[in-house]
Amino acid sequence: MSLISPACRDALQHWLESLGALAGRSDNTQTAYRGDVTDFLSFMTLHHGDRPGLAALERISISDMRAWMAQLRADGVGARSLARKLSAVKSFYRWLAEREGFEPTAVLTTRAPKFTKKLPRPLAQDAARAMIDTVELQATSNWVAARDVAVVTLLYGCGLRISEALSLTGSDAPLPQTLRIIGKGGKERIVPVIPAAREAVDRYLHLCPHPQSSEAPLFRGVRGGALNPRAIQGVMAKARMQLGLPSTATPHAMRHSFATHLLSAGGDLRAIQELLGHASLSTTQAYTAVDTARLMEVYNRAHPKA
Repeated sequence: MSLISPACRDALQHWLESLGALAGRSDNTQTAYRGDVTDFLSFMTLHHGDRPGLAALERISISDMRAWMAQLRADGVGARSLARKLSAVKSFYRWLAEREGFEPTAVLTTRAPKFTKKLPRPLAQDAARAMIDTVELQATSNWVAARDVAVVTLLYGCGLRISEALSLTGSDAPLPQTLRIIGKGGKERIVPVIPAAREAVDRYLHLCPHPQSSEAPLFRGVRGGALNPRAIQGVMAKARMQLGLPSTATPHAMRHSFATHLLSAGGDLRAIQELLGHASLSTTQAYTAVDTARLMEVYNRAHPKA
């Protein structure tokens, strides 16, 4: 922060506070935005040879923006990361321009580099089931095995993010037929709970040696504290090595698998968007590309070659 003027530093802090209060952005998102905008302001300080105040930020030109982006590319920043940084800077400038009453055209018209969006990497249906079965074999105690199966079943059976599954508390047990989930950005959604997930959680609770209370985390670590997501990541890493699955077979891949398999079974895209808690339908539409790609793979394998 030493390269940034006090006025810019204060503006950045106020903007981040507004993101948290009004937009409901997570702490991780605010931390990433803080770093991106801080780096941008630091570059402009060095680029112009002084610490620019708010008035100087109003005079940022298209050539200044090009110089910043060129420096990022020279530092090895990829197109996807550069686009994310530019998005953070634009968001900050929209807020600043409205507050200070200037025209941020040079910043807002700067185009992000094009990049190919990565498609979700789901597991095949038999691989997803095998993952759940193999996860159970990794633990040395029955209750930990039941716990890990319950968590992974929730990821695959309900499409939860791992953070959402681990945010459940004792007040959510026994699991009802539907769960009220608070996802990214404080977005709330209702998720149906399949019988297999309810049964897996019931079995875990029956075996868990730690006393349950409505305020305590539903899923516990070995010592009784909240379960760390790294424990589930680790057990899935062991399971995928046994199954010969790629490194993309992560907890989040189970959520991808949930969506892709629903779509393959004829699920409605809008309904899947609601189940996943995606703010934009375009995010959910990535699964149609996955489904089409798999269909073409089957076609190419089955079609007689000339």
